[in-house]
Amino acid sequence: MSKPNQNILVRVEGLKKYFPIRQGAVIRKHVGDVKAVDDVSFEIYEGETLGLVGESGCGKTTVGRTLLQIYRPTAGKVFFEDQDITQLKPAEMRAMRRNIQMIFQDPYASLNPRMTVGNIISEPMMYHRVIPRERRDERVRELLEMVGLRPYFAKRYPHEFSGGQRQRIGIARSLGLEPRFIVCDEPVSALDVSIQAQIVNLLEELQDSLGLTYLFIAHDLSMVRHISDRIAVMYLGKIVELTDRNELYKNPLHPYTRALLSAVPIPDPVIEEQREIIELEGDVPSPANPPKGCNFNTRCPLAQPQCFETEPPLVEVSPGHRAACHLVHALVAAQEMPATV
Repeated sequence: MSKPNQNILVRVEGLKKYFPIRQGAVIRKHVGDVKAVDDVSFEIYEGETLGLVGESGCGKTTVGRTLLQIYRPTAGKVFFEDQDITQLKPAEMRAMRRNIQMIFQDPYASLNPRMTVGNIISEPMMYHRVIPRERRDERVRELLEMVGLRPYFAKRYPHEFSGGQRQRIGIARSLGLEPRFIVCDEPVSALDVSIQAQIVNLLEELQDSLGLTYLFIAHDLSMVRHISDRIAVMYLGKIVELTDRNELYKNPLHPYTRALLSAVPIPDPVIEEQREIIELEGDVPSPANPPKGCNFNTRCPLAQPQCFETEPPLVEVSPGHRAACHLVHALVAAQEMPATV
């Protein structure tokens, strides 16, 4: 894994993405919103991998797609090298996409079955006109070899490949424009366990050789720990904890993070037998009607009256470790360690 530097490549400030709820066959009256992403802020350093984890429906994929402007944000800003890309015109955003790309979750649905592999990989080059026509075939062969596939696969169609091979084709496509930042949207969740490690190792090798920066979206905490430098935990549209990967596993602060980590199996049978699993009661509330105060208060075993009234901010409670929890903030204050925004 390449060592990230301290230059911020991507900065997200107060990002929101609401999907409107409409009723009526003709007038389509706006009656509410699904708050898929609700005031999310973080930064990604050049050369690092930031893991984004949480259970299904928490807004992880929406963050990635809004960050790339596939979805236009409801509010907030996304900076790429200090340029707010939410303010770019369509033509300017198309040019910016040479620097930011995405690897999609489902390798079966993200490749056009009517196009050859060569055409799939070369399509972005043709669209952005970055490589002369006479050199595109050569570049396709280079990319196939880079992701561990044979150059002659360029003439075949997606249905001729396994899931792992299709995901390698998707990775090759994302590299065609030589991007600096890639959003990996659960790139291994649709693959067999035996193939997942191969794809993750490939992503790490490409990061080392090409100097890439990743936002790695997943729900598998073991996989995220392996590939990430820092990890952000999401719950119901909000980030509840963000810190270094080792710190998160050694010292989880938010009750939701603790519950997630308690469910991760441990290879040592002795330790596994002693592991205490924190079982959360109830279901995740609807993002169309989140609870007042802390989003986690309906399931939190440690909820206090304040949790039902006031939303806890995501603040730094120790160097590099942020948490959004009233109880954690109170413990920090009691130890005379003032939290800073």
